[in-house]
Amino acid sequence: MTDTTTEAGTGATAVPARAPRLQWWREVAIAIGFYLVYSYVRNRFGAGPESKDIAFRHARGVIRVEKALGLWFEPRLQRWYLGLPGHGWVRAWNVFYGTAHFFVTIGLLALAFWKVPERYRFLRTMLAGTTALALFGFASYTLMPPRLLDASSEFGACRGQAEGCHRYGIIDTIDHYGGIWKFSQGEVAQLSNQYAAMPSLHFGWSTWCAITLVVIIGKGRLRWLAFLYPAATLFCILVTGNHFWLDAFFGGVALTGGYGVARVSQRLHEHWAERGADRATAPAAT
Repeated sequence: MTDTTTEAGTGATAVPARAPRLQWWREVAIAIGFYLVYSYVRNRFGAGPESKDIAFRHARGVIRVEKALGLWFEPRLQRWYLGLPGHGWVRAWNVFYGTAHFFVTIGLLALAFWKVPERYRFLRTMLAGTTALALFGFASYTLMPPRLLDASSEFGACRGQAEGCHRYGIIDTIDHYGGIWKFSQGEVAQLSNQYAAMPSLHFGWSTWCAITLVVIIGKGRLRWLAFLYPAATLFCILVTGNHFWLDAFFGGVALTGGYGVARVSQRLHEHWAERGADRATAPAAT
C-alpha cells in the first residue's frame, strides 16, 4: 500500500486518513480531568451523613434480591475464610483492595499507550465509558457496603423500619484487621464515599485490566491467565465485606456498556476521518 494515489482524470492526490498522533501529555491531561470529574461526582452524591439511612435501606433491598435468588452467601463465605489460619491473610486483601484498583489500572493504561497505540484509544474510551456509567449508579443508587451493615443496625440506621433490625454477620475487616488506611477516619474519610458501592468499579476496572493485558500480549494461551486478576478481585471484595456479588455483576454490566461506548466512538471517529479525507481529495472548483 502506498501513501498516496492519483485519481485518473482529475489529477487529485488521495491521502489516506490517519489517526492523529498520540501525545502523552494530552492523554495525561485527559486522565486527570476525567478523574477530577469522577471524584467530584462520586463524592458529591450520597456521601453525606443524611445518606446513611438510604444506603442502608438499599443494601437490605440487595439482600432481599440475593435471598430470592438463593445466592445470599456473603456471610458464610467470609466466616469460612476468616476461620482459616491467620484469618486468611485478610489484611493483605485489604491492602490489595486499597491499592491495586488504581495502580494496576493506571499501569496498564500507560502500557497500552506504549505497546499498542493503535488500540489505545479504544481501550481508553472503554475505560472512560465504564467509569462514566458507574457514576450514574453511584449518584442514583446510594448503597451501603456489607461490612457496615451490622454497625448501622446497632447505631440506628434501620430505626423505624417495619422489618426491624438484626445483625447480618459480616465483619468490617478494615476496622478489625486493618489495611493501609480506614475509610471512615482522617483525610481518607473526606475523600472517599463509602456508599458508592453499586456498581463495583473494582470488578469492572479489574476485568478491563485483564482484557487490556490480553490485547497487549496479543497471542498465546498464557495471556488468558490475565483473568485471574478480576477473579482475585471478586474474591477480595466479597471476603473483605466491601461489596455484594450483585455489585460485581453490575460492574460487569457497566464494563459491557463501556465497550459499547468505545465501539460507537470508534465508528464516529472513522466516519469523520473518511469525510475529512473525502474533502481533502475532492478536485478544486474551477
